[in-house]
Amino acid sequence: MTLPDLDIDLVRCFLAVAETGGFTSAGERLGRTQSAISLKIRRLEELLGRRVFARTSRSLALTTDGELLLGYARRLVALNDETLKRFTEPEAEGELRVGVAEYFVPRHLPAVLSAFARAHPRVHVEIRVGLGASLMEGLDRGALDLVIANRDEGVDRGRVLMTEALRWVSATDLRLDPDTPLPLCTLPSPCIFRARAIEALAGRDRRWRVVYTSESVSGVAAAVTAGLGIAVLGDCTVPPGVRVLSDAEGFPALGAVELAVFGEARAPAALAQSFTGFVSDRLRALVPSHCAA
Repeated sequence: MTLPDLDIDLVRCFLAVAETGGFTSAGERLGRTQSAISLKIRRLEELLGRRVFARTSRSLALTTDGELLLGYARRLVALNDETLKRFTEPEAEGELRVGVAEYFVPRHLPAVLSAFARAHPRVHVEIRVGLGASLMEGLDRGALDLVIANRDEGVDRGRVLMTEALRWVSATDLRLDPDTPLPLCTLPSPCIFRARAIEALAGRDRRWRVVYTSESVSGVAAAVTAGLGIAVLGDCTVPPGVRVLSDAEGFPALGAVELAVFGEARAPAALAQSFTGFVSDRLRALVPSHCAA
């Protein structure tokens, strides 16, 4: 049996609708009319023989098949774009020193670097992983060309790659005594996560004490999983098997942080553009839609 080929344009339209939540907004993203987007989704559903959206006059939601398709769609579009860039863009060449906040490791970085190396074999990327503050110091003194790290709301420096909500998390069996200081597991200061947590607790007149400090997010997540205390983590780095704490339990909303790239203006233009553009594209393919803005 010979299977038909998927049209990447149909897949891209499906992805736009799924990520924006509507046909009109998807059309605005892709420069198409609402009716054109609707027609492409209908063609995709006919090709697959499945409904990918449950539509009513007031709502639009992914079906079970649509949710399954979403992961494939992201990978298909990312691979399509990676292939075209590899053959159509002027080939970048040289060395690029990139500082990456530990927050971004190990979940996404290895996959991104591996794909970039395949697409740009003549670019040598030297990666330094560390805390954001240390990496920014390296950028300012010229030891790094680019830095990918978190930035707080209201900060203008850098360009946003992704926005992510912060969550209070604890082990599922952790019991908190309201009469004793709240045990915190955290990164060392200065840290956006730590500062947000302390500010929020102060607003509720809640006492706290640091019981575990690690220079890695994975270390903080491990301490929380083990039941040492609670922590603030980004939505996409919440480990499996922990509990997200709510405002009703006394843990107020913490807002969001931005993952941004810094140093593009001073870095070698062709190399920086190739690398940061690639990272942006791969993040859209790798990161769950509820994490990215």
